[in-house]
Parts: sequence; structure tokens; C-alpha cells
Amino acid sequence: MRNALGKGLDALLNGETNNNIQEGIPNSNGVQKIPLDKIIPNRFQPRKTFNEESLKGLAESIKQHGLTQPIIVVYDAGLDKYEIVVGERRFRASQLAGFSEINAIIHSKLDDKQMCALALIENIQREDLNPIETALGYKNLIQKFEISQTELGDYCGKSKAAISNSLRLLTLEDNIQQAIKTGEISEGHGRALLMVSEGQKRDLLFKKIIASKLSVRQAEEAAKNSLEQINKIKPQKTPDAIAFENSLQEALGTKVELKYGVKPSKGKLILHYNSFEELEALSQKLKNKIL
Repeated sequence: MRNALGKGLDALLNGETNNNIQEGIPNSNGVQKIPLDKIIPNRFQPRKTFNEESLKGLAESIKQHGLTQPIIVVYDAGLDKYEIVVGERRFRASQLAGFSEINAIIHSKLDDKQMCALALIENIQREDLNPIETALGYKNLIQKFEISQTELGDYCGKSKAAISNSLRLLTLEDNIQQAIKTGEISEGHGRALLMVSEGQKRDLLFKKIIASKLSVRQAEEAAKNSLEQINKIKPQKTPDAIAFENSLQEALGTKVELKYGVKPSKGKLILHYNSFEELEALSQKLKNKIL
């Protein structure tokens, strides 16, 4: 997977990190030092939270050993600022370390689509994003740039199925998404919960996963059992449905049944007969009612 992601980065950058000088970009050749106050974060950054303790650790490492890898930026002439393409964590840690400047490579040709994809890919590559942040990053790319899940998979070194499964996590309730964000439950637990479509039963399973510390496999088995139980439940007919059956049964002179699932707005209407003569008589009654 690392190699696939690396190829994705190369494809997006097109090998043009420091070999193309764009008019208006100061000193765009090679690695150079840029003042930290001239740098702004990537507006497409999918990572919403940065662990403070982890940043402090990186800051101490930078103090002792220096920055081992430069960040990549693009120059925004309108703002007279450099926007981070990749390396925001290193940028923040350098600020914490008290540095006034940072080693950077200025990239001359990146559009918004590439900026967004690179920010997402870098975080996936470093395993910095939680599953919900990753899914939101995918969603942002798909919606903002109108690309398909297959094309996004090519960018990120992922299969279309992996992209689709990730996006499905965003259909879970907010409290479940929050638990995945914080690591209280895993992405695998989230996929198991998606097997249960009924909200109340899903919430019960979610609470059971946490209380009993179920493994992903155990959660999947519990979800399957829940589905079996749901399928066994025969919904009670509403008073309106019973009244409709009785009214139609009286009008047609035969047994009438309404069958439906959880929602009575969709189902079957069954008319019973015991002989061809009864069927013919029922058919004639229906024709007369229609005509």
C-alpha cells in the first residue's frame, strides 16, 4: 500500500516540485528557508485534530536533530503567502519548537484538485487520519471535483470497494462516528454496525460492543443475529389496515389480506378463492367496480 500511495503522489506532483520556475514566485529553485509567518495551512487539510503531545515530541526532535524532510508549499501571489501542500504537522511542530523559518520546496504548478488529493494522501500514507476524517476527505474530493470513486481510488492507491466502504461510515449516527474518531471502537466495528439498518437495534448493538468489549468478529455475529431476529418479527396490523381488509372483504365476498413489512405504505393485497367459479365471480365483481 505504501508503494501505491507513493506512486499516487508522484502522479499528482508530475515530478515538478522544484524544476519549474513560475513568474511571481520568489526563488523557486531547490530547498530553501521560508519564514513561518509567511506560511498558511492547506485549506483542503482533511485532518481536523492534531495531537498536542505528539506535536511536542516532534518539536523536541526537530530541536535536537533538525527537520529531516522539507515541507512542500505553493506560492499564493494574491495573499503573498505560501500555502502548505504537504507537511502541516512539521510546520506546526516547528512553530512549537520556536523556529522562525523552515526548509521548504516551492511547487509551481498545482491546482485545487491536486492540493486536496495530496493533503489526503499524505495523511493516509502516514496513517495520521482516523477513519471518519479519511471518509470525509474522500467525500470532499468526490463532491468538490466531481470525480468518481474509481478515479479517487487511482489517486489514493485504493480499490473502489475500499473507498465505498469508507464513505458508508458517514451514514452512521453521529455518536457512533465520534466513537470511531476517538478509537473507542474500530472501523471494523463500524462496518459491522452498518449491517443493522434499524436505528434502535443498531444503537443497542453499539452499546453492547462498548460494554462487552466485543471484537469485530463478535460484533459481526451479533449484527447477523440481530438481522435474523428482525426478519422473524411480524409487524402488527394497524387499525386502518384491519378496517380496509374488512371493508373490501365485505364488498367482494371473499377473504382479503394486506401484507406489508415495517412500513405499511408498501406491501401486497391478497384476494383468496377456492375454485375457478369463485375466481370468475370475483373477477366479475372487480370489473364491475372498476367500470
